[in-house]
Amino acid sequence: MLMIRSIVRPEKVHNVMASLMEAGFPGVTRMSVVGRGKQRGIKIGEITYDEISKELLLTVIKDEDREFVIQTIMSAARTSEKGAYGDGKIFVTPVEEVYTISSGIRETADGAIEEVAV
Repeated sequence: MLMIRSIVRPEKVHNVMASLMEAGFPGVTRMSVVGRGKQRGIKIGEITYDEISKELLLTVIKDEDREFVIQTIMSAARTSEKGAYGDGKIFVTPVEEVYTISSGIRETADGAIEEVAV
């Protein structure tokens, strides 16, 4: 299993979420965040805005869906065909275990599923 963390422009978040839903990946956690990338913020006149609003999307997927999900996010999040500074980043990390609180089910990266006693 993998966790995909996507940081995207606020105006693109609905495109990304709709694309993931249409592609069969409805499970997404969304958070509003602020930060800056390589561009070090935006300067407008004499004012520099170094905390730029973005949206963080989290989703956990199977390893074999990695490339498809990344391409889906990239296509939906880009502001033009080639993209532009500030379009965002995608981070991919392994997930060892997932616990479903309501059912007590534990899933592991190797595909094992078991009920955990509470």
